[in-house]
Amino acid sequence: MGTGHLHINLGAIVENWRALDRLSAGETAAVVKADGYGMGSARVARALAAAGVRRFFVAVAEEGASLRATLGPDVEINVFSGHMAGDTRRLSDLGLIPMLNSPEQIARHTAELPDHPFGLQLDTGMNRLGLETYDWSTDLAAGATLILSHLACADDPDHPANAAQLAAFLDMTAGIPIPRSLAATGGTLLGPDYHFDLTRPGVGLYGGAPFADAQPVATLDLPIIQTRRLRAGESVGYGCTFTAEKDTVIATVSGGYADGLIRAMSGRGTLYAGDTPCPIAGRVSMDLISVDVTDLDAIPDHLTILGPHQTVDQLADACGTIGYEILTGLGARYARTYS
Repeated sequence: MGTGHLHINLGAIVENWRALDRLSAGETAAVVKADGYGMGSARVARALAAAGVRRFFVAVAEEGASLRATLGPDVEINVFSGHMAGDTRRLSDLGLIPMLNSPEQIARHTAELPDHPFGLQLDTGMNRLGLETYDWSTDLAAGATLILSHLACADDPDHPANAAQLAAFLDMTAGIPIPRSLAATGGTLLGPDYHFDLTRPGVGLYGGAPFADAQPVATLDLPIIQTRRLRAGESVGYGCTFTAEKDTVIATVSGGYADGLIRAMSGRGTLYAGDTPCPIAGRVSMDLISVDVTDLDAIPDHLTILGPHQTVDQLADACGTIGYEILTGLGARYARTYS
């Protein structure tokens, strides 16, 4: 097989949701935006719905349309981007609930879908999406299904922004008898003060930090296309950034930045042959990665980049990024299997 093999453990995703649900004070939803964080939103959402999830969140209405086609009419689908121009028919026909973010979106929704459900997003200090305090009035909440905000620093439990945003959220929503949501994965782990009526984990479902107890979800094996021997002084790859200091065996594997294995892995990432680490040699290119396999007694047919010896966050740390980027970037060329 010429492409990498990406195996996705749906059972682990469900168990991660159940673990976060046990920590949550109220209902636990699921965020399946960005194609289920790269894991395949249709398969992921079906597994989570079968486990009891009844509220899902997506980034944009187009994702909501795909999810509705997958899950049918019996679940609630919320759209973080709110009611964008051009979304009206899709929201209406498919029963999607926009999280309105601005006075302009509230005006659009009121004019175009006056009887359609909606939620509200408040800005409590992240300064990204949501109604600002100067635009906010509790009168705007009349008829809303949910009021939410988003924490900027929940992955750092000691960051003062967490308590500041919690206080702002409490102040802005005081006395409003409408369900509230502040916590994604990190907020769920901060404890019940942050949970309110609904938590909405995302990355923790997929095995990512800051959920340290998460079960790993993704395994990625890359087939070896060719091996060669370099003599001391010979180089490999674009720019000749790796030069062998001794006689070296190089395996070229199928995978590269077109598959989400980012160029920042060049000279920093590691693949595994069983228990043996094999460092990337030189630059990651679009379709190929060169790997130093000199220490192997025998050359296998593939090397593993995500698996029992390396999580998405460990790989991300080595490359100076975050697990989200690794997960959501995993490309369409892999042969995917599910369990």
